[in-house]
Amino acid sequence: MLAPQRFILVDDNEADNVYHEIMIRRAGFTGDVLVFERAQDALEFVRSDALELPTCLFLDINMPQMDGFEFARLAQPVLQHKPSMIVMMLTSSDAPQDRMRASDMPWIQGFVTKPLTRERVRDMINPA
Repeated sequence: MLAPQRFILVDDNEADNVYHEIMIRRAGFTGDVLVFERAQDALEFVRSDALELPTCLFLDINMPQMDGFEFARLAQPVLQHKPSMIVMMLTSSDAPQDRMRASDMPWIQGFVTKPLTRERVRDMINPA
């Protein structure tokens, strides 16, 4: 896995986004952190961005209008050809059915239960 040069947070919870951006920064990351509170806005960004920078997209599951799985399904045609994109579910759900559903989507590379920790980010930005 490439070390991310950019993070994208997709979560309708503003407090979670603020906290997770703080954890990303405290892990020593100095690049761009983009935040989307609406999955539709993030989807439009992913569809229009060149996606050349190694990017980690953290995706919440439970969001209004479009949940994380719907986002992943709609973004899949773009993401499947972008090895620079790491898509991870970042959710308060620890439900086995959500983990299974995420693992059934090969373009989702991980499942993280909130809150995101500084150590988890540090491991991502400094791969062994």
